[in-house]
Amino acid sequence: MTIRVLLADDQALLRETFRILIDSRPDMEVVAEAADGDEAVTQARRHHPDIVVMDIRMPGADGLDATAAISNDPDLAGTHILILTTFDTEEHVARALHAGAGGFLGKDVGAEGLLHGIRTVVAGEALLSPQATRNLITRFLAAPEPGTHPAARTSLATLTTREREAMTLAAEGLTNSEIAGQLHLSPLTVRTHIHHAMAKLHARDRAQLVVIAYQTGLVQPHPHRR
Repeated sequence: MTIRVLLADDQALLRETFRILIDSRPDMEVVAEAADGDEAVTQARRHHPDIVVMDIRMPGADGLDATAAISNDPDLAGTHILILTTFDTEEHVARALHAGAGGFLGKDVGAEGLLHGIRTVVAGEALLSPQATRNLITRFLAAPEPGTHPAARTSLATLTTREREAMTLAAEGLTNSEIAGQLHLSPLTVRTHIHHAMAKLHARDRAQLVVIAYQTGLVQPHPHRR
């Protein structure tokens, strides 16, 4: 299956570079481009891409506003967001995840790193850049926001014990392999539990599942950690 990509960046040369790279892969194609946040939302609604590679700082509506608009559009439930920017700070990572992004990479990422990031986010896995620590969520995402996932708290009751355990460990920053080791399961079984939890909580990807875990109180923050 071909991954359909929308490029949103105000630098035309960078978009062209990314287009050449992505179109050179047999499993990917660029279906549209956007030079600002408003255009990114318009093009997403027109083309329904599998993923938007989104810059944060753009004229008009920025990448975070565009990410929120796309993530909150029921018609774009199948569209993932990969934030790609030079503003590689924990606060920006947290804001991007709040807005609905499934991944975050710095613009200094290599070609294979970008392609891997696209495939990872489309597969529903969370992707953070190496500079983003496991503790950023406990420090930036734990405070509930009005209107965020209003049904998520009651929906937690629909999870099985294993699904809750896997979701909790994922929210604490563990990989599927690490979760498997703790729960004495196979990584494939862990992946299944995570995906079942995502489906029950209407989370578009693992990153959103982690946000829900903190905002519903399933996982408590550890502000003393650094």
